[in-house]
Parts: sequence; C-alpha cells; structure tokens
Amino acid sequence: MNDIEKAKVEDLKILDGFCLLDDFFMTVVFDRNIRATEFVLNIILGRDDLKVIEVVAQRDYKNPLPGGRSIRLDIYAKDADGKVYDIEVQNENAGADVHRARFHSSMLDTKMLKEKQKFKEIHDSYVIFITKSDYMKMGLPMYHVERTVRETGALFGDGSHIIYMNGSYKDDSDPVGKLMHDFRCTSSVDMFYQELANPVSHFKETEGGRNQVCKAMEEYGKRIAIKEKEESALKMIVRGKLTIEEIAEDLGLPVERVEELANLQLV
Repeated sequence: MNDIEKAKVEDLKILDGFCLLDDFFMTVVFDRNIRATEFVLNIILGRDDLKVIEVVAQRDYKNPLPGGRSIRLDIYAKDADGKVYDIEVQNENAGADVHRARFHSSMLDTKMLKEKQKFKEIHDSYVIFITKSDYMKMGLPMYHVERTVRETGALFGDGSHIIYMNGSYKDDSDPVGKLMHDFRCTSSVDMFYQELANPVSHFKETEGGRNQVCKAMEEYGKRIAIKEKEESALKMIVRGKLTIEEIAEDLGLPVERVEELANLQLV
C-alpha cells in the first residue's frame, strides 16, 4: 500500500467518526442542500413555511491577516420575505462565545444593507449556534437571545435574533430532541429524520460520496497547512531577524505573499 492509499484509508477512518456536530462534515452535507437546510431551520424556528432560497457552505467574510477575526457562515439561507439565517456548528463551546455571536450578527447586517438603502428596510437576521454540549448550562434545549429595554423588560424589536442550540439535549418525543439526536449520530441508520439520514448516508456509505468527502478533506488540509505557514511567517516578520526572502524560502511561501503579510503588519 503506497502513501496515497494509506492516506485515503486514514481519511475514511476519520469520516466514519464524523457527525453533523463536526463543522467540516456539516458543511459537506448541507452545501447546496436546500431540502435538508429548510427542514432543520423549520424545526429550530418552530415554523412550517420556511422556504430556503440559497445555501452556501463556508462563505467567508475575509480578514487578510492569519488568525484574524474572519468568520465563516456555514449555512447561508434566505426565506421568501428576505430574512437571513446563519447556522454555525462548533466543535467546542469556546467557539460560541457571546462576543462571537455579536460579531456574526453585525456582519450579517453589514452584508444585508445596500448603498442608499434605508435602515428600516433591513430584514431580520438569525445567528444560530449548535454546540456539542449545553453552552448556557441551564438544561434547556435552546436559548433565544433578544435585545430588551432594561427598565421595562420589553423587546427592543430590532429584528436581530441569536439562538443557542443545546447539542446534548435528549428527548425523543420532541422534534428538537430528535434533531439534536440526529446531529450526534455517526451512522445514518440511527437517525430519526430521512431528510438528514439520506445525505449522511450518501457521503458515508456510497463510493462517490466518500470520495467526495476525502477530496474535500485533502483540500481542507492544504488550506490549513498554508494558514499555519502564514501564521509562522507573521511571527518571523515581527521578530525582524530574517529578510522577506529568507522567510519565504524557509517556509516555502511565495515572496509576494510574505511581502503582503509584512505590509499588513505595518498598517
């Protein structure tokens, strides 16, 4: 068995352990999958009329600095009324920090409002975190965060909504409980909902689907490797002991990219 074959076998082992609470696998399953996205959002938002228009995995609001505050909208969708929905699955509760939720919400607003558009025309936004454990630690299936007027307790009503989903919630009689159960499953045969079981089965149990995931994992690994090199380059630039050319040669990066990082550091 050559190195390429060994790497593929290792990737398949990793794939077998994936569930929808794993950020990478979630993006693969939901990318352009309008039916599954629509199904999940209707359960979370307690609706049956949601019509998803677009689903885009890994949509980036880019920050040019490595390790900067870039965010990724794992699922981006709009309903017929123009409302925007953002679902981000985090592997660690640390990824769902309240300040991160605030940042996500503000970025959604920035993208929605066009030039010369009136502020009152901005539509409702939803930032939804689904975490493996109970981030709020109150034992509830989900937590709705809304701005309120402190003196009266009345809702501010600005159309900004944040929802934390408790991925550890268990109740097979509750649609949300069943949904969280399915997000924890590593096998499609254990799932309640066919809307989720079918795509999971495709990517885990068919040759074409497994090959697609392995290819995506390989590309993802390459991007991570480049990011790590750029982070190292940034540290070396700050130390100031090596020239741009020496840093580029040592890390195997294009000189132009290292120069770009150096210029950003000076800003």
